[in-house]
Amino acid sequence: MSSKPTIVITSIFAPTEAVAKFAALPAYQLLVVGDQKTPPDWHFPNVTYLSVRDQEAQGFRLTTKLPYNHYGRKMVGYLLAMQQGAGVIIDTDDDNIPYAGWAFPALAGEFATAPAGRGFVNIYKSFTTHHIWPRGYPLDLIREAAHNLRAADLRRQPSKIGVWQALADGDPDVDAIYRLTDNTEVFFDKRPPIVLPEGTLCPFNSQNTAIRRELFALLYLPAYVTFRFTDILRGLVAQPIMWAHGYRLGFTEATVRQVRNPHDYVKDFEDEIPGYLHPHRVVAAVTRAIDPAVPVAQNLRRAYAALAAAGIVSQQELELLALWLADVQRLLG
Repeated sequence: MSSKPTIVITSIFAPTEAVAKFAALPAYQLLVVGDQKTPPDWHFPNVTYLSVRDQEAQGFRLTTKLPYNHYGRKMVGYLLAMQQGAGVIIDTDDDNIPYAGWAFPALAGEFATAPAGRGFVNIYKSFTTHHIWPRGYPLDLIREAAHNLRAADLRRQPSKIGVWQALADGDPDVDAIYRLTDNTEVFFDKRPPIVLPEGTLCPFNSQNTAIRRELFALLYLPAYVTFRFTDILRGLVAQPIMWAHGYRLGFTEATVRQVRNPHDYVKDFEDEIPGYLHPHRVVAAVTRAIDPAVPVAQNLRRAYAALAAAGIVSQQELELLALWLADVQRLLG
């Protein structure tokens, strides 16, 4: 059993510079989840590696329905981290190279906090003057300065943080429209963290992200939506549920540099279309469906049932979610 924060990566490549640097951090455990395309001899010191065969051997219900060659294989790593007693799970990727001193802020404290009830805000504009927006941000708002936070908007308030999202320098997490029309490298400003309260939200991803144990059920990565929508949908679903249970989303300055693996930007665009079409609908459906009086896992189930009724996810997603929640319940009680 390990109570160390656990870093979870999925990779189809030989060990990268990012893997080597994360593996060298003594205060963390690193779990790498393979897939059918991962080199069969994958190995690196101080890393727990889960091949496809290893994943199947864990006995998790999730693996009976989880697709291969999908980012959602990462969920097997989350479950193993839960089984090993992790109090915090950290999501990142094999092309995010941590800076010296890489870490996340405390999960509780007093932080600069945005006004409540602002709807979507473009958090990137709080860390740079460059015209850039995070993947999953509604396209109808990208030129709307009213959805950027001003320094005067922020007030220091105590918060219980459910998720920290740290930014990535170099080639940050943006959509294909940005990459096809601009694609300037961005190195974000250094500044204190910003917390978003109830009713104020921004897409967050799985690239440099920490989540606390009480919310581990929200790590569910929908596996029957497109690859470029899966972690964005997860983040949009999570935020209203976090509000209902008194937790907040916080953003910190960049603590990694992304040296991005090769991508086909037009294919990325195609995969991102659901994220362009549905962000407002997702948040509205989830907000209507949840109830602060029920547990986090039950609210997650309600949220996806509402998304299925709205035609945003399929029945297969509900079936996989049920297996995930059964595993989480068994591991966490």
